[in-house]
Amino acid sequence: MGILDFLSGQFIDVIAWTDDTRDTMVWRFEREGHEIKYGAKLTVREGQAAVFVHEGQLADVFSPGLYMLETNNMPIMTTLQNWDHGFQSPFKSEIYFVNTTRFNDQKWGTKNPIICRDPEFGPVRLRAFGTYSMRVGDPAKFLREIVGTDGEFTSDEISLQIRNVIVQEASQVLAKCGIPVLDMAANTADLGKLIATAIAPQITEYGLTLPEFYIENISLPDEVEKVLDKRTSMGVAGDLNKYMQFNAAEGMAQPGSGMGAMVGMGMAAGMGANMATGAGPWGAAPAAPPVPPPAPAAAKQWHLAENGATSGPFSEADLTQMVSAGSLGRDSLVWTAGQDGWKTAAETELQRLFSMMPPPPPAGA
Repeated sequence: MGILDFLSGQFIDVIAWTDDTRDTMVWRFEREGHEIKYGAKLTVREGQAAVFVHEGQLADVFSPGLYMLETNNMPIMTTLQNWDHGFQSPFKSEIYFVNTTRFNDQKWGTKNPIICRDPEFGPVRLRAFGTYSMRVGDPAKFLREIVGTDGEFTSDEISLQIRNVIVQEASQVLAKCGIPVLDMAANTADLGKLIATAIAPQITEYGLTLPEFYIENISLPDEVEKVLDKRTSMGVAGDLNKYMQFNAAEGMAQPGSGMGAMVGMGMAAGMGANMATGAGPWGAAPAAPPVPPPAPAAAKQWHLAENGATSGPFSEADLTQMVSAGSLGRDSLVWTAGQDGWKTAAETELQRLFSMMPPPPPAGA
């Protein structure tokens, strides 16, 4: 090989891009006057695509590989330039390298709550957030619709727009899904697929795809979560009396427990007693209305036996009148329900009727 061949080989035009960043999506190959030598070597690495723009028109798109820029592998450029075979003068074009790898760990989230109707809680406000990955699926469309003439385009410049699209579709999916709030955590994978399917047409218009989409969390407002925590705590505590007694006993077992622990146990026992009787934990409940006295027992009915015949029934008031009239004496036979056979009036509780009557007047009075 002669010295001229060696020197010409050293000056072969080489076009390539090595990305040393993590967020660059498009980079424009800079060349003074944008002059590209006919026959130059183009190196497109894996995870890249090269797009030629000639005089403002998008021309050829090259996938990964090593290319010699000639008429046989630049059909669109050849048509635009009207080249004849063998013409080797430089041409002016802009070359954009497009990163086609995945851009992972992109964040999304709802700035404002999403109003939904929950079958158990009624209208609720939800917030959701997660991550997604994106990649350039159509380099030509991405350059035409999004990048334009930007010489260095990063993922931050498009992520905000994608987040807006995601939030819009996520709001509709969550509001229409009909899944109870407490069951959404078990259905985040299905909800994520629904949202990814809903946003796919719009994202495709940008020349992008979202290979992965995740919902990390769907949450209620802080105030609602605090109330829900209290409700859960009540179910876990169970018997409040036993729960307070356990806390008091546990406090006594701690090092340094003394009179304060004893007071605490007494307070816990008092609180438990108050709750058991319907009183509040820190004071007595309002006085309950007085309990009415029990209904009086049914008055006994008495029967009399005289000269082989029975009469009655008589109330105690009737018998009192009979004692006053002298028709009922201590030796009169009486019977009432539950009494074992006939007895004299003096042998029963009717004895008191005779004590209330004055004795007979003395003789000669």
